[in-house]
Amino acid sequence: MATDTSKYKFNRALHPENPQRSVKFYEHLGMSLIQKIPQPDAKFDLYFLAYDSSTAISPNVPWYDRQGILELTHNYGTENDPNYRPANGNSDRGRGFGHVCITVDNIQAACQRIEDAGY
Repeated sequence: MATDTSKYKFNRALHPENPQRSVKFYEHLGMSLIQKIPQPDAKFDLYFLAYDSSTAISPNVPWYDRQGILELTHNYGTENDPNYRPANGNSDRGRGFGHVCITVDNIQAACQRIEDAGY
């Protein structure tokens, strides 16, 4: 069986405690919520965010055919669980990086804008 790596797409998944707050934060960074897929029987929802301007890598295409999409997976109940801690890749010292990187034109101005918005 063969596979064509030219058809692969990058997708980063995170597990937020509060999906509404997370979506609002990424929208503040200029991303758009392009698809939400509720899965109530399985007790989770999927949120797909991406840059959607005409200059984006893959604008105006379905969520499953995008480059650089961010997937937020919300497991029901985590928002009310005081012991919930999302896996960030850094719980074992030196193992992985628990972050998403967004390239900006002016790092100082971008950080100030985020701080001014209360994040």
